[in-house]
Amino acid sequence: MSVIKPFKALRPQPQFAKQVASRPYDVLNSAEAKVEAQGNNHSFLYITKSEISVDENVDIHSQEVYDKAKQNLTAFIQRDVLFRETKDCYYIYQLIMNGRSQTGLVAVSSVDDYENDIIKKHEFTRPEKEQDRINHIKTTGAQTGNVFLAYRNHDAIDVLIENWKTVKNPVYDFAADDNIQHTVWIVNDDATIAKIAELFDKEIPYTYIADGHHRAASAAKVRKALGNEATEGSNYFLTTLFPSNQLYIMDYNRVAKDLNGMTTDEFLTKLKEDFDVVDKGKQIVQPRALHEFGLYMDGSWYQLISKEGTYTTDPIGILDVTILSNNILDKLLGITDQRTDKRIDFVGGIRGLQELEKRVDSGEMKLAFSLYAVTIDQLFDIADSGNVMPPKSTWFEPKLRDGLLTHLIYE
Repeated sequence: MSVIKPFKALRPQPQFAKQVASRPYDVLNSAEAKVEAQGNNHSFLYITKSEISVDENVDIHSQEVYDKAKQNLTAFIQRDVLFRETKDCYYIYQLIMNGRSQTGLVAVSSVDDYENDIIKKHEFTRPEKEQDRINHIKTTGAQTGNVFLAYRNHDAIDVLIENWKTVKNPVYDFAADDNIQHTVWIVNDDATIAKIAELFDKEIPYTYIADGHHRAASAAKVRKALGNEATEGSNYFLTTLFPSNQLYIMDYNRVAKDLNGMTTDEFLTKLKEDFDVVDKGKQIVQPRALHEFGLYMDGSWYQLISKEGTYTTDPIGILDVTILSNNILDKLLGITDQRTDKRIDFVGGIRGLQELEKRVDSGEMKLAFSLYAVTIDQLFDIADSGNVMPPKSTWFEPKLRDGLLTHLIYE
C-alpha cells in the first residue's frame, strides 16, 4: 500500500505567495525564465532556474549555477520571504483553470515505494535531465519540484478533503498571471493527519506518476548517492496526489530537425505506405480522434490517418505516440531513442499548435507532428502492465507552482 507522510514545508509568507510562486523549472527555458522573473526579486525562479542570476556565458549545468541556487534559497529564508513550518502537516492544493477545478493532497511519498513499484511509472527518463535535478537537490538540500501523482479516486478521501476545504480558511489564494487560481489549505489537525495516512495505507494500493518522472528518479538517486549519510528527509520526496477523475491530459507534440536524408516528396511517398495522407495547406491539423495525426513542414499541414496493420491493440501498441515512434520516427527518420537523440524535441500542448509552426518556420526544425492526447485510463493500463510509453507522452494542465511548498532533505 501507499506510504505518504506529512512534512514541515518550507513556504512563503502569505503576502509573498503570488510573487514567489513560479511555473515549473522544466516548462521554461533560461531566456523565458529571465523575462518572467524580471522585476520580481521574490520569484522562486531564482532558485529553480538560478542561471538567470549568473553571467549568461556560464554553463547552466555548472556547479556555479547550483551554488547560486543554494545562495538564493538561503537569502529568501534570511529575508523572511520563506519560512519553515514548525509541525508536520499535509496540504490541500486546488487549481482552477478555465472554470475547471482539481484538488490534490500535498505530502511526501516514500522513495522505497518508488523503487519497489508501489509508485508506478509510465515512461523512461533522460539521463541529462536526471543529473541536473540530482545536482540541484544535493547542493540546495531542497526538493523544489513537485511530483504529480494520480490515484484511482476514492470516495472517503474525496469527502475528507472537500470537508476540510469547506470549514477551513486557505493560507494562499491567488490568481497567477496566466489566470489560473491557486488555493492552498494546511491540514494540521492530528486526527485528520492520521486518518489521511490510514486511508492511503489501507485503501490505495498504488499511485501513478502523472508528471515528474525526472524529479522522482532524481530524489531516489540522491538518497542512494548519500549512502550512509542519507537523512530521514531523503527517504521521501515531494508529491501532490490527485484523484484520477479530476485530471486533464493535453497533447504532447514532437518536432524533428531533418528528414534523414530524404527530400520532402520522398518522405511523403514513404508516409503513404502506412498512413492516408491529406494535404490541408494552411489549415492547422488538431487531431480529433485516436490514430489521427497532424504533420507540418514546408509551410503546409497534412492530416495523417493510420492504416490497418500499423498498430496493435495491447496497451502500448494502440497508443498514438507508439504508432508515431514505430512508423515514422524510427522507421523513416532514424530516431530510435527519443530520450537521447538530439534531432527530436517535445512541445507541450499548452503552447498551442502555433508553436509547432514557429519552431519549423524559424528553420530550427524541419517538421512537426501534432498528436491526440493520451487518456488517464491508458496511462493506468500501461503502468499496471509494467510497460512504459515513449518519452514525453503526456502533458498535464494546470501545472502546480514551484515555491509554494518545498521539502527540505536536510534539517
